[in-house]
Amino acid sequence: MKDFTYYAPTEVVFGANSEEKVAKLIKRYGGNKVLIHYGGGSAECSGLLGKIRNMLNGEQIPFVELGGVVPNPRLSKVYEGIELGRSERVDFILAVGGGSVIDSAKAIAYGLAYEGDVWDFFEGKAKARACYPVAAVLTIPAAGSEMSSGSVISKEEGELKRAYDSNLGRCRFAIMNPERTYTLPPYQTACGAVDIMMHTMERYFSHDDDMTLTDTLAEGLLRVVRDSTFKVLDDPTNYRHRAQIMWASSLAHNDLTGCGTTPDFATHMLEHELSALFDVAHGAGLAALWGSWARYTYCENVSRFVRFAVNVMGIDNDFTDPEGTALAGIKAMEDFYRAIDMPVGIRELIGREATDEEIRLMADKCSRNGSVTAGNFKKLNREDMEAIYRMANQ
Repeated sequence: MKDFTYYAPTEVVFGANSEEKVAKLIKRYGGNKVLIHYGGGSAECSGLLGKIRNMLNGEQIPFVELGGVVPNPRLSKVYEGIELGRSERVDFILAVGGGSVIDSAKAIAYGLAYEGDVWDFFEGKAKARACYPVAAVLTIPAAGSEMSSGSVISKEEGELKRAYDSNLGRCRFAIMNPERTYTLPPYQTACGAVDIMMHTMERYFSHDDDMTLTDTLAEGLLRVVRDSTFKVLDDPTNYRHRAQIMWASSLAHNDLTGCGTTPDFATHMLEHELSALFDVAHGAGLAALWGSWARYTYCENVSRFVRFAVNVMGIDNDFTDPEGTALAGIKAMEDFYRAIDMPVGIRELIGREATDEEIRLMADKCSRNGSVTAGNFKKLNREDMEAIYRMANQ
């Protein structure tokens, strides 16, 4: 078990009608003028934005708005938010939406506190020393950005997708009302479930196997999300199971399920290049790649995959054939993806095979032209990355 520091400063306000506390929370955290950041029309059509406007007006908190965030949030929108925030002298960013909106809000908050180009942080050229306060009203449980230190932004020029992590960008508070997820389309619900589970799986697949409590928490979260996903796909207004998924979104990526272990985020890094190139849904991209990553790496620690197969996927442990048990667990996970209409390969994801040129391009970008590796369970070099993309392409 590794030594660790656990830091999760975000105040969580969870439950029905919890968004009614947003104005008082903004005041408590020092907000005097707010930039409300959101995505498409769903926040408006649902009445949520109108409700938030009324509450801010009721507390005499001035605000400006910037909508239009799309999945795989764009750097151009971040620049637009920084310009608007400066011209309007806002001092607080409120994200209303899912991970894309929250990530974009964090990037705007970094940019408002920085004299240079905010992309410097995502390229690794600079580290943030300040960040405007950010908070979230969560409507799409998936990315876990409401309690994580991360932000992922796509730069249109060069089709780049990069992440930046800093505790400075953690949300001051996160409002979570499961009822706000009732109208999520089945595809978006399923993509969210994949992303939630992957955040825990990429911490779970580690060579640090003596943190029993962390492993047990991770396994329980994975089982609950799997089972609850079927329930909400069958009954979208099932509050109990929508609540399980929403809370799991935060716990999966606030580092709780990785305390004492060495995480492996290789699948996320591989997927970033996939969605940057083809602009696919992040969760679907993860599902398309994970099985190939798992088959490529499972021999690095077969017993860890056996534990996953038995404790998460319910596979009977064949003590005479550990590799067979491990592979059965991988197949069971892929069967789960298929059962919720997620792809398990690139062809299913984009409707065709990726070309050799596209595969080489993704491997080049993921490895920064061979200069970096991905993951820790097995450190993947450029050739490994290309091999996994090719396995997923079959």
